[in-house]
Amino acid sequence: MFEAERKQKILELLKEYNRVDIQGLNRILQASESTIRRDLRELEQKNLLKRTHGGAVALQNVNFEPTFLEKEISNSGAKKMIAEKAAQFIQEGDVVLLDSGTTVHYLAKELKRFTKLTVVTNAIPVAQELQHHGGVELIFLGGTLRQGVLSIVGPFAEMMLGMLCVDKAFVATNAIHPQEGLSTPNVEEASIKRKMIASAKKTILLADASKIGEQYLVKFADVSDIDAFITDDRASAQMLADFMNQGVVIHTVSERERLGH
Repeated sequence: MFEAERKQKILELLKEYNRVDIQGLNRILQASESTIRRDLRELEQKNLLKRTHGGAVALQNVNFEPTFLEKEISNSGAKKMIAEKAAQFIQEGDVVLLDSGTTVHYLAKELKRFTKLTVVTNAIPVAQELQHHGGVELIFLGGTLRQGVLSIVGPFAEMMLGMLCVDKAFVATNAIHPQEGLSTPNVEEASIKRKMIASAKKTILLADASKIGEQYLVKFADVSDIDAFITDDRASAQMLADFMNQGVVIHTVSERERLGH
């Protein structure tokens, strides 16, 4: 079992049982006690658990990964503004890739005004949004369903992506950090996001300011791997400057801009 997979399993066990011990993890993970202790120490450094004598306990405020519906009601105003801005980067005739995530779902709603687009996606809500729109040719990636977050992952989806070249990929993330890059809690989700970035001529990140400065379990890209970043104006100027210094074009939106003032 790889390191990221071990850590993900530890967090899944904590989510279910609220407490783990090293002996139990040793049996489940088939890893040495020294390796497990190191994993627990590194997870604690990321504020994902609290170590105890002989094991670890879950932090009360840690939510391993919200469901799609939970994400949808979080920062919805900012997400809608980001989606409206993102639609301005799309032209008739483009082949675009839409990642899973609520901000990208809002972007899918904006695409109904186009008359000639090809949309590739692994997100069930995006496919449902566009399935009856005659102006969109929809390519849906096949694979394994992640229930709750409603995304398709796994080797079949990645194999399909490997055969495609898209004009623009609109990618979501759980966290973006100037030094630690883009990250997500799930190993399979991280893997397919890497494939999405590799398949695109241009990658545009859509993430509200609450994601900035955070870090999750699995890194899937460096900041320099993205071409543009659309976020809202709550983001700190210093953080945005750190991103720009790595070659990323930043676009910020505000409620004032959305209302046309």
